[in-house]
Amino acid sequence: MAGRFAPRTARPPLPHQAAPAPRGTGANPSPAGRCDDAPLTREWTPPGPLDLRLVLSPLRRGPADPTFRMAADGTFWRATRTPEGPGTLRVVARGDRIGAQAWGPGAEWLLAGLPTLLGADDDPDAFTPHHRLLALARHRRPGLRLLRTGLVMESLIPSILEQKVTTDEAYRAWRLLVRRYGTPAPGPTATLGLHVMPDARTWAMIPSWEWHKAGVDTKRSSTIMRAVRVARRLEEASTMPLPEATARLELIPGIGPWTSAETLQRSNGAPDAVTVGDYHLPGIVGHALADNRHATDEEMLALLTPYEGQRHRATRLILLSGRIPERRGPRMTPGNIAAL
Repeated sequence: MAGRFAPRTARPPLPHQAAPAPRGTGANPSPAGRCDDAPLTREWTPPGPLDLRLVLSPLRRGPADPTFRMAADGTFWRATRTPEGPGTLRVVARGDRIGAQAWGPGAEWLLAGLPTLLGADDDPDAFTPHHRLLALARHRRPGLRLLRTGLVMESLIPSILEQKVTTDEAYRAWRLLVRRYGTPAPGPTATLGLHVMPDARTWAMIPSWEWHKAGVDTKRSSTIMRAVRVARRLEEASTMPLPEATARLELIPGIGPWTSAETLQRSNGAPDAVTVGDYHLPGIVGHALADNRHATDEEMLALLTPYEGQRHRATRLILLSGRIPERRGPRMTPGNIAAL
């Protein structure tokens, strides 16, 4: 971390260290925290069937994700850090149209990218099923489109947290770190508890003991530190073709094929970014396509050969088909390094 940032005469406080404004001073709240501003709005008609739950669900990192919510009325809330600053996006289906509202400095950026986020650039017709299971899954889920956020770090950091641990451990770490070091989301989000994830500088300033308290080992925290130091270069991968984007991310020690695929599936909407190195996916694909629940990565890739260029979409459809092998062994025991 030393030497990577320009020196300052006084280091600004981290979000959780900022002192609250005194009452009665008449001071205006920061733009990111205001909820009384009128939102920017937009409506968009998708080119075909669109299921918001299927499209947006990959952005959700657990049921208590502080950056994502699905409200009881069927609306979806997303808090994120855009190139223009923090922003909150609210999306709801209105018949065959999509309505959206946005708050914060990043509101215009979020609304401009709404069609891309919801899969306007995706081409579901490019997928040709070669197995009856996939043909049925596609028929039953016509609203599936692959989202594209255009934001790399937003997906890269939680993907690093998910390396080699249970999902519950990773979700807990993401939740604790974003709530402690992120900022409250713009707009009327107080009751939802939405937060915008920290910026690159704030991630780099998190002390080692806070990573430890969140249950993040040194290997993963060090990988995140290396990534945030070159965050601008990594964000450029969102506009690159898949091979170049993968190579850009994997230049960082600690980021391998699993992490790059999980990131680019979301940031780039890459239909061929198949996840290799996953603990469960090869067995799921092998069971669905060849009745082989013990398939390896190599066997999975061989089974997905007919879907070259669309292998990520094929695995999404397999997961949505419901043909998942029954568990026959004990669940992985969650670790707790914070207790050490």
